[in-house]
Amino acid sequence: MYKINVDRIEELIKESGLKKGYIAKKLDTSITTFRRWLLEETPLPLLKAVELADLLECKVDDFYEKEI
Repeated sequence: MYKINVDRIEELIKESGLKKGYIAKKLDTSITTFRRWLLEETPLPLLKAVELADLLECKVDDFYEKEI
């Protein structure tokens, strides 16, 4: 089983130099919804994960870690 690795996503965002508001706009979502994904209050939809990976120039796999 895999779970989202929010710390890794935050790290990738920081490395990209992109602002969260800009990312939310590019993902065609509100900053509130984007923050909810990062806080794990709501699941990150697969299509948005793919779009986010494209923006951050990484793979969707980079957002997840294997649960122990």
